[in-house]
Amino acid sequence: MTQFKLFYQMILRPLRQESLRTTIAVLSVALGVAAVIAIELAGDAAAGSFRSSMETLLGDAAFEVTAVGGVGPEVAARLATLPYPIKIRPRMEAYAMISATRRAVPLLGVDLVAESFSGGVDGGLTEAGAFDSGDSVWVGSSLGYQAGDRLQLAINDSSAQYTVRGILAAGSGDVILMDLATAAHVLGNGGKLDRILIEVPDDLHFANSVDQWEAILRAALPPGLTVAREGTQTEENRRMLAAFRWNLRVLSYVSLAVGAFLIFNTISVSVVRRRFEIGILRALGITRGGVLAGFLGEAAVLGLLGAVGGIVLGRLMAIGAMGMVAATVQSLYVSSQPGAISLTWMDAWIALAIGVGVSVISAFSPAWEASLVTPVEAMARGQKEHQARMHSRRDLIAAAVFGACAWIASQQGPVEGKPMFGYLAAVLLLGASALTMPALVAGLTVVLAGVMRAIFGVEALLATRGLAGSLRRSSVLVGALSTALAMLVAVGIMVGSFRQTVLVWMDDRLQADLYLRPAGAPGTDRHPTMSAEIPRDLAKLTEVESIDTLRAYEISYQGLPVTLGGLDARLAGHYGKRPLLSGAEPRTVWPKLVGRDALLVSEPFANKHNVHAGDTLMLPLGAANIPFRVLDVYYDYSNERGFILMDRGTLLKYLPDARPSDVAVYLKPGVPAEQGRRRIQAALAGRKVLISSNRSLRQEAIRIFDRTFAITYALEAVAVFVAIMGVGGALLALVIDRRREFGLLSFLGASHGQVRRIILFEAGLLGLLANVAGVILGFLLSLLLIFVINKQSFGWTFQFHWPFAVLLSGLSIVYVATVAAGIYPARVATGLVPIEVIHEE
Repeated sequence: MTQFKLFYQMILRPLRQESLRTTIAVLSVALGVAAVIAIELAGDAAAGSFRSSMETLLGDAAFEVTAVGGVGPEVAARLATLPYPIKIRPRMEAYAMISATRRAVPLLGVDLVAESFSGGVDGGLTEAGAFDSGDSVWVGSSLGYQAGDRLQLAINDSSAQYTVRGILAAGSGDVILMDLATAAHVLGNGGKLDRILIEVPDDLHFANSVDQWEAILRAALPPGLTVAREGTQTEENRRMLAAFRWNLRVLSYVSLAVGAFLIFNTISVSVVRRRFEIGILRALGITRGGVLAGFLGEAAVLGLLGAVGGIVLGRLMAIGAMGMVAATVQSLYVSSQPGAISLTWMDAWIALAIGVGVSVISAFSPAWEASLVTPVEAMARGQKEHQARMHSRRDLIAAAVFGACAWIASQQGPVEGKPMFGYLAAVLLLGASALTMPALVAGLTVVLAGVMRAIFGVEALLATRGLAGSLRRSSVLVGALSTALAMLVAVGIMVGSFRQTVLVWMDDRLQADLYLRPAGAPGTDRHPTMSAEIPRDLAKLTEVESIDTLRAYEISYQGLPVTLGGLDARLAGHYGKRPLLSGAEPRTVWPKLVGRDALLVSEPFANKHNVHAGDTLMLPLGAANIPFRVLDVYYDYSNERGFILMDRGTLLKYLPDARPSDVAVYLKPGVPAEQGRRRIQAALAGRKVLISSNRSLRQEAIRIFDRTFAITYALEAVAVFVAIMGVGGALLALVIDRRREFGLLSFLGASHGQVRRIILFEAGLLGLLANVAGVILGFLLSLLLIFVINKQSFGWTFQFHWPFAVLLSGLSIVYVATVAAGIYPARVATGLVPIEVIHEE
């Protein structure tokens, strides 16, 4: 009880009395924890439900049979003749867009009779004979339709009305079902199946393990077909997204790290302000362990309060974060229906552990300093500041060592696809920056002292010397703000460099005048098709000079999804300017694909799978595995999954489906784009095709790019806000700690305006020092982000670019906010009563 009373009197009561400073420290931790929780919850919700509606209706399937280009119906017949009691469930899969709501929904073609008898579909097939009409669909209950409703659906390049015959049971998800025969007619795929689901019995008499069943099925199928266990595709998508989720998670830790700086500063101020009391307590018999436990307890209280607030705030922030994360996932990775945000007890306990743990760890150094205070040293207020100045040279040497270690770490390769050494290098750079802060603050204040006095007067000089006199605390504060600014600068440079590289890349790639795609629901992992007659009809128009077509398929290579495409290699060599990693001229390389089993791969694919020019890839096409030689690697920024490109003629040789996914139209010289658009619209009357001009396609690509990085900017904004808020809190603490100094100035005749200007000059100097340190550190971190972390995570290489306008505006806003953060502490300083302060001394 005595110890608790002492803890209350020495630690808890000052926290309550200085409510503003305590609130700022708690809110700093809360925002850091909230950012971590929000990103974790949003990531789970946005990326945790791949192909959810399709998977909901899997039933008890243990295996799935797939093939690039589709599985022939004869394969299902072959499987049905196997002498085993297995259940065969063929599937056709696509996406339909509900015209009334413009909403893309998974479309499944199933054997309705077999599915209804097998129980694979849960209820809703109340009119089992209705599918004979050819316009019948069954929809998930969550779509909000009733039996008998008419539904306008856009599928590929066609649009038609369908009758809702039944509603699937609750929990089936957003999905539309139709019979296999109807789906084959609507999709125009010649009866090809996208998947065959297989249920196997549990009876050990037939096979004693899943491996044996897999071996039986593989032996019964042609070599080009893939037999995978249920959920394999989902696992591939999760693996692909791992680096993205990890990078977001690391970025969310930045605000937590800034909060840790501020907890360090808060406890440091507490120690400095209570050195006299600590000395008395030590003289009365309190052990060093008791003092250490007291200040660590203060940090734990701040961390606990911040973590509790962070859990609540993080749950709210997750709603907005989920939208941004989901948009990025949809744009770059895979179709995913966002799930519900679920905050579990485990998440809450992790948040509490993070908040308390980070606070206690960050407070350990000042708490240890407090435990070393002896009664004799208690009145030596300037001792620690003197030591900070004396040790600055030693810290610079340690910073150089950290920097060297960071360079060594940056030269290492990824670990299981994650740039772990890149992150280590970034942490080492942050450590080196923190060690450099005392010398930087001391050096710049000496340099600026004369200049500040000459320009702004004696108040600026006193502000400069005030920061130098409180070197230990001011360097920590500059370190906290500069860390947040460094991440702002680093991410700004990275995104700006990426954006500029994409703009240049689009100039090289988008050479056609008009681009056509189905009006259905395209996506990174889905490629609706158009009728094969469309390019033939367009080629007959007098305004058209050339037509290029792209047919894309989703395949799996080494356990990761990738896009396979076929295009006219001659046209690509003539019009296209896709730069190649080898430096060879595209016009000499692309024609070499014609008539050969050869291909080009994108840089992300090459980096993920360690593929180089001259290598041979085995690709499963149709019912065979075909070897292809890699001629070169090309730069590509359209798809993080990776691209494999071959000549359209070669693709048709193995997958004879002439329906294109995209069509590029080159108009004859002198033909305006709008005139060409009108002629194409007239030629394709009745078909649901979107026609985009070269310019509009570029604008849409940049819009998607900016939306993709919205979550990155939001996380940086949180970190910077935490740092600015910390500046206000720290300045307030400095005013309270230096109240004798300001009281003495007032006693000697300084006006309120002069005292106010001293505080605002200090805030301005802190902002200036943080900007200088932040830009230098941010530049170094940007090199890591661009050439190490990004390259190892995503496989992209882009050119370094300084986005001066963005950085200048961002840093200016932060600087103004930093100066504004000194307004309230300045009011507190001017409110001090000089005679009371002198009496305290």
